[in-house]
Amino acid sequence: MQDDNSPIWLPRLAVQGGPRFLQIADALQAAVADGTLQPGDRLPPQRQLAARLDVDLTTITRAYDEARRRHLLEGRGARGTYVAAPKVEWTAILDLSMNTPPPPEGVDFDDMLKQGLSQVLMRVDTGLLMTYHLGGGSDSDRKAGAKWLAPMFGYLDSGQVVVCPGAQAAIAALILALTEPGDVILAEPTSYPGLRVAATQFGRRIIAVEADRHGMVPEALSQACRQHKPGLVYLNPTLQNPTAITMAERRRQELASIAKRCNVRIVEDDPYWLLAEAPPPPIATLAPEQVYYISTLSKCLTPGLRVAFVLIRDPHERERFLVALRSFALMAAPLTAALATQWIFDGSAVELMEGVRKEARLRHRMARDILAGRYSGAGDGLHVWLELPGYWSPSQLARAADSEGIAVTPAEAFATGSASVNAIRISLGSIKDRGRLQAGLQRLSHLLARRPESFSAAVV
Repeated sequence: MQDDNSPIWLPRLAVQGGPRFLQIADALQAAVADGTLQPGDRLPPQRQLAARLDVDLTTITRAYDEARRRHLLEGRGARGTYVAAPKVEWTAILDLSMNTPPPPEGVDFDDMLKQGLSQVLMRVDTGLLMTYHLGGGSDSDRKAGAKWLAPMFGYLDSGQVVVCPGAQAAIAALILALTEPGDVILAEPTSYPGLRVAATQFGRRIIAVEADRHGMVPEALSQACRQHKPGLVYLNPTLQNPTAITMAERRRQELASIAKRCNVRIVEDDPYWLLAEAPPPPIATLAPEQVYYISTLSKCLTPGLRVAFVLIRDPHERERFLVALRSFALMAAPLTAALATQWIFDGSAVELMEGVRKEARLRHRMARDILAGRYSGAGDGLHVWLELPGYWSPSQLARAADSEGIAVTPAEAFATGSASVNAIRISLGSIKDRGRLQAGLQRLSHLLARRPESFSAAVV
């Protein structure tokens, strides 16, 4: 450990080495890695380092902030800034079970967050950020929603857009608003688990409709509509969760025609459309009066925003939806909605989403290489639907993976009917570090190649 009289640590800055604050943070990380700086060493005061390096104070402040983000530094008040002790990883679990966007390379999320919040606080009265917004978002938020949905629909009247605290809340509110206890909701045999949770809580019944490799089968939907008189049909047509199938345009047209003919309403939950490579138009463009469209930022940007946009064209049904939403989730948090609005209008949202899309595709290539013949993903999106060899069952494989420090999701978690599917879902975004993801996929590949052994719980 250095004392306060030790020689000052000075990084070397290159003229063409990129942003200077990142050069300083990288040099600090290298000095810690090679032992030049030890845990407990005191860093030069920011003004002193700025003078020695002939840079402005803001550069040093950003460099130290970046180093703290990397867990390299810790502040000790008036005593100064010190090299932090190594961060201890208390768990070695490799989480391949949660569908979250991967951290995009080259996007400074911390800086984006600080800049976005700063802009929000400058342009919005803080009183408006700390009060109720019962109309499905502020006027600015709804306009941002219309802009977000423009790639799918073109120009939209922002009055038709409702801002919600996430897609799960939107699904639940639509079930409450559009169906009655005991009503049937039709869905594919494997579907988003949140649908089943909401339907069960509200006393609705989910009935599975046959699907093939293109999605829900039109003839089966037509028959189910005649037999069950459903209150809703739930579809997730783009990079479907969990199967990763993207429904072709012709299939979407067929299902939209059936919805019109049978006068049944569709909830189109479409969180991955903006991540997909050249996806077909949403079903809501084909049957606008029959379809309620949901697009969440949680899967394209970050779950922490908890903002989703719902397109509801009929004003009376919009009001019914808002009444249902207020019964359990009064509104989207105004501060995070305002941040989402700021990012959408200043271009940060598109920049972040492009980074997520690029990183997701890199991770899909990695999964394809490691899982070889077992990979059946679409090459984009956040997950892979992995069909298992006959000697593994989904729950058995999930238990075996857990015993090796890997979390995956078995097919049973997505079942809406009694039919069993021998598969697991692998999520590619929840592990931040690409190297750790690679290690997890390799361990999973080795596990799949082995026949199951007897896994029994330890007795302690």
